Amino acid sequence: MPVQVAVCGPGECTERDFGHAHETGRLLAARGAVVICGGHGGVMAAAAAGARAAGGITVGVLPEADRAAAAPGLTVALPTGLGQARNTLIVNAADAVIVVGGSWGTLSELALAMRRGTVPVVQLGGWRIHDQDGHPLGGVVHADRPEDAVRATGLWP
Repeated sequence: MPVQVAVCGPGECTERDFGHAHETGRLLAARGAVVICGGHGGVMAAAAAGARAAGGITVGVLPEADRAAAAPGLTVALPTGLGQARNTLIVNAADAVIVVGGSWGTLSELALAMRRGTVPVVQLGGWRIHDQDGHPLGGVVHADRPEDAVRATGLWP
């Protein structure tokens, strides 16, 4: 069974985050990984498009009960009717989670991945989480470039 990596991020993102997500998807597909995302626009669409451009498989776990809003780069669109609760499915299906950019939904995916506690969680840009004393929380690996984010998953030598 191929490695599955979730690429999570906002549906509306900056050009930089879009570029990072596209390249991350491409790099993952080049390594034979299935890219899992939320199936909509922004970071999700960019990761799917990057993976598809490299001949990869992309799975979008949609919040709606139909496929009407699915990103065009998806190989498989799974309508769930679960709304934001679908974030749990995305995270639990992954062997690693790469978060690109930041939004409330993205933060929930990061938190769910950290609570899962069994997969690497890598953050490329986006929001930073600090404790009550202002110190960064541990456990999330921060990367500056897509290559670094893919490497930081530890899934490939």
